[in-house]
Amino acid sequence: GSGGGAEENKENERPPGRQAGSLGDSLGLESILTVLQIVKESQQQHGLRHGDFQRYRGYCSRRLRRLRKTLNFKMGNRHKFTGKKVTEEILSDNRYLLLILMDAERAWSYAMQLKQEANTEPRKRFHLLSRLRKAVKHAEELERLCESNRVDAKTKLEAQAYMAYLTGMLRFEHQEWKAAMEAFNKCKTIYEKLANAFTEEQAVLYNQRVEEISPNIRYCAYNIGDQSAMSELMQMRLRSGGTEGLLAEKLEALITQTRAKQAATMSEVEWRGRTVPVKIDKVRIFLLGLADNEAAIAQAENEETKERLFESLLSECRDAIQAVREDLKPDQKQREHSLENDSGKVSNIQYLHSYLTYIKLSTAIKRNESMAKSLQKALLQQQRAEEDGKRTPRPQDLIRLYDIILQNLVELTQLPGLEEDKNFQKEIGLKTLVYKAYRCFFIAQSYVLVKKWSEALVLYERVLKYAHEVQAGAGAYTNSLKELPDVQDLITQVNAEKYSLQAAAILDTSDTQETESPSQVKDGKPLSERFETFCLDPSLVSKQVSLVHFPPGFQPIPCKPLFFDLALNHVAFPPLEDKVEQKAKSGLTGYIKGIFGFKS
Repeated sequence: GSGGGAEENKENERPPGRQAGSLGDSLGLESILTVLQIVKESQQQHGLRHGDFQRYRGYCSRRLRRLRKTLNFKMGNRHKFTGKKVTEEILSDNRYLLLILMDAERAWSYAMQLKQEANTEPRKRFHLLSRLRKAVKHAEELERLCESNRVDAKTKLEAQAYMAYLTGMLRFEHQEWKAAMEAFNKCKTIYEKLANAFTEEQAVLYNQRVEEISPNIRYCAYNIGDQSAMSELMQMRLRSGGTEGLLAEKLEALITQTRAKQAATMSEVEWRGRTVPVKIDKVRIFLLGLADNEAAIAQAENEETKERLFESLLSECRDAIQAVREDLKPDQKQREHSLENDSGKVSNIQYLHSYLTYIKLSTAIKRNESMAKSLQKALLQQQRAEEDGKRTPRPQDLIRLYDIILQNLVELTQLPGLEEDKNFQKEIGLKTLVYKAYRCFFIAQSYVLVKKWSEALVLYERVLKYAHEVQAGAGAYTNSLKELPDVQDLITQVNAEKYSLQAAAILDTSDTQETESPSQVKDGKPLSERFETFCLDPSLVSKQVSLVHFPPGFQPIPCKPLFFDLALNHVAFPPLEDKVEQKAKSGLTGYIKGIFGFKS
């Protein structure tokens, strides 16, 4: 709208204290902002916070048009194009530098937009490279103009760093790893020097850019032959923690690209004594990164990072399953017409699908278990949290998590190709008993909270039954149960809880006997009906006080009198025969006259 245009137009106004012809002063962008700050603020305010490169490109185009209008630097008119270049001679205003910067930003943002679209339309990659070359060309022009004596030293350095960054991006897309690494290193060196030379506030911005390009440098190093670079990329992802946005996306993309190279050597996978070939690239990449992802989850420092890594792993797994599912459809049609169906053995692609589904469900179980552990810790600290007035977790929250885990275990037992695997079914059965025991324990805890002692005691007995069943059947499956919560700890806890529950039940019974003294018994009447009798009623100072019956009961009232018109039965009406006949006659003649047009 016009309001937004007016607001944006303030960016193009001349900074105070600067005259158009003051050529003696050093010329730079610092009177408005630094090059990097202009770029970063424009990006954050106009779409890049959400990765919307198209919106940012539109903003760059509008700002360029306004700048040209303000500087009277138009490229001809609507009928004819006349190309103009910013030269050192006309460099009387720092907004001429801003003009070239916006040109470079517009070309770069279009390239990044095309990069997103190239995932589904590979032909757009050629256009992407063309736009990146254009961005580098504008950056070269900016750097050349900044070599003028009129431009201050800081802006010169920033222009060099900006040029090096865009050159690195172009070489990176061309997969010229050595040239890209040199450009990124030059950019990194300049920004590190600038960070040391200026205030902390400005240093934050420079250091952020250094962090952004570090993954690219490590990826280039990996492609040149540095094998330690992959593990460094994984560490960077771990350090990024719960961060969102472009840096996290870039790390994920680079790690995926690295795995794609390794995936070329992977041809098969073995699971539960059966080896199946892996022909789908997406599945290869996922399986190669599985161990790294699980290690990263184990090393995560806090729950937020762990949750983000779990989500990332599940998302990758879902994509791999979808890729297998697309190959599975034609395979199933083929099997319907083959004799292989009779043997009961599932095909390789179906078995691979079962394996990936197993990974997905197992990861979901681990994630829910991790959430359950953090909730249990919060339950132990409940007293302190209640004093602070914060909302505390309840046993019901844990019950919901264990319900989901049990549902996942049911799905595991139904995987195609594993119905006859008795060891697998037995293992899942034991895991189900463990989680049933924990679910039952937290249901009992929720009953304790509402003082239903007998129900809670029965449930505690059920927990012990499940736990003893697990211990009896564990034997050969001890290794597979290592990752699960320890049932022995649960047995110890339940025994302690049982004694405290029995004590609480006895105390509760004695409390109720004390409260039923004659002076405290009330018959449920409201206060207005028992003024004559004294009794201690604590509800009178609570929010649910009973003062009167409300709504009040119904009472009989006199009915509205009924009116019967008896006189009407004795009224004699005058005869009307002669009038009825005359009326009928006049009606007929009037009708005939009307037909023939006579007037009466």
